[in-house]
Amino acid sequence: MGLTKTEIFSVEQNRLAQLLKALAHPARVAILQHIMRANTCICGDLVEELGLAQATISQHLKELKNAGLIQGTIEGVSVCYCIHPENWKLLEKEVAGFIQSYKGISGCC
Repeated sequence: MGLTKTEIFSVEQNRLAQLLKALAHPARVAILQHIMRANTCICGDLVEELGLAQATISQHLKELKNAGLIQGTIEGVSVCYCIHPENWKLLEKEVAGFIQSYKGISGCC
């Protein structure tokens, strides 16, 4: 299978796909839900909370950070993560716009 030709799609289409890809794993959804419930930065308590290996959680945190959905700061030997507020609003806007663009077609299929 060939490479995806992302350059033939709009910036908006690529960005929405990147954000949705970051959400496309239940562990990442669980991480985001935990951060939102905590309503503060979290520092290293995800292993006990989610029951996943530290390496697995680190990989999922990396994917979420690369997508811009979370941001992290280093505090001593630990890294703390929280929701990236501007990008979270962008996600909300992009997903809502995508979903709301469907106008409903009667008599189809």
